[in-house]
Amino acid sequence: MQQREQLATRLGFLLISAGCAVGLGNIWRFGYIVGENGGAAFVIVYLVFLVILGFPIMTMEFAIGRAAQRNLAGAMTALEPQGSKWHVYGHIGILGNLILMMFYTTVAGWTLAYLYNAISGNLTGKTPDELGGVFGGLVSNVPQLMLWMFLVVLLGYVVCAFGLRRGVERVGKVMMGGLFVLLIVLAVRAVTLPGAGAGLEFYLRPDFSGLSLGGVYAAMSQAFFTLSLGIGSMAIFGSYINKQRALAGESVRVIGIDSLVALLAGLIIFATAFAYGVDPGEGVGLVFITLPNVFNAMPGGQIWSVVFFLLLALAAMTTVVAVFENLTAYAMDQWGWTRSKTVIVEGIAVFVLSIPCVLGFSVWSHIQTLPGVPGSIFIDLWDFIVSYTLLPVGALIFALFCSHRFGWGWKNFLEEANTGEGMRFPQGLRFYCGVILPLIIFVVLVVGMIGKFAPGVLPW
Repeated sequence: MQQREQLATRLGFLLISAGCAVGLGNIWRFGYIVGENGGAAFVIVYLVFLVILGFPIMTMEFAIGRAAQRNLAGAMTALEPQGSKWHVYGHIGILGNLILMMFYTTVAGWTLAYLYNAISGNLTGKTPDELGGVFGGLVSNVPQLMLWMFLVVLLGYVVCAFGLRRGVERVGKVMMGGLFVLLIVLAVRAVTLPGAGAGLEFYLRPDFSGLSLGGVYAAMSQAFFTLSLGIGSMAIFGSYINKQRALAGESVRVIGIDSLVALLAGLIIFATAFAYGVDPGEGVGLVFITLPNVFNAMPGGQIWSVVFFLLLALAAMTTVVAVFENLTAYAMDQWGWTRSKTVIVEGIAVFVLSIPCVLGFSVWSHIQTLPGVPGSIFIDLWDFIVSYTLLPVGALIFALFCSHRFGWGWKNFLEEANTGEGMRFPQGLRFYCGVILPLIIFVVLVVGMIGKFAPGVLPW
């Protein structure tokens, strides 16, 4: 067996782990969900759920990866009791990473396309209807959308081809550093806009009377899904680090970075939206249609448009590179492939498998992919498999695997998690992690399924 690659620095580990969690959901999805659910009160509940859901599962993923020095499938095979079948989900979780890229590469392609349009001035001087036409024209133009998706796949695997340290770690540091610089620049600009105060009050002053039961569930699900826990995305980076630091503290830092990105993005969106009288709860249209219209109304609007879509592209690509590295490590660990062979074969495979998502917006839009969900296309199917199924199922499996003696076991998990300097994982959380946490995750899974297929049944 070849010597396991290691990340060069602790900072590299923190930034690329956070980069995997940081994505488009931290920017546009967080903004419009907060807008739909009452502002600051929702944010507080969201942060609480990050602690009680995200912290233990992230620590478990890191511990599984570091203990076995393998990808998720190899790690669960190495750590499971003899004769058990926990490793089956390890392979399913890796498959989840592949399915995630089968639609995320297309969405990431939108960000590159809009960055190009912003730089070239194609978004400048257009009416709201014309900006809507730009987005509609992008998703319906198969050759154009295919090109942007191809560029995402190419760029992501080129980074992986350079290796863990020279490629993934080095580029990850640059992208995350650039992302934070752009966030700070945009946040300063947003809060200094005339009329931004109303948005800041909505975003920073909590009013729990306006938070419904549905809003609480939305906060719980957003906290759960934003970290992409459950498919081994964090386990792989746990396998790349040494035992000098205890893992609970590292989890807190990664969650903190992810949360900071979301909170700064919310600050930008709400200050800007209220300053220009825009509804921040507009979904995808907020980022790709409404905000470009706002930038057109701002002095130096094209510059701010370029900065914003560069920010969005960096957020998307940090996730792409991290997940591609997970897929690359799987082939190298399980099949003994070289890195160069892996990136070529996987790059071709991911591109081909992403084509249905591209075609789903136009020539295959008539195909209903989810029974009982009219208008569902391939992106909805892939998102359902990953977000509504594999993420909660995987998190449930990790909680049971690390908490019970019929899995890896609480003693083994604690020993690995608490090896090294820094914050220790509390030993007294065994009942919570083994019983209460799985019940919470089960609720997320069941309510998510009901909301997808029978939303009228829910009491909100």
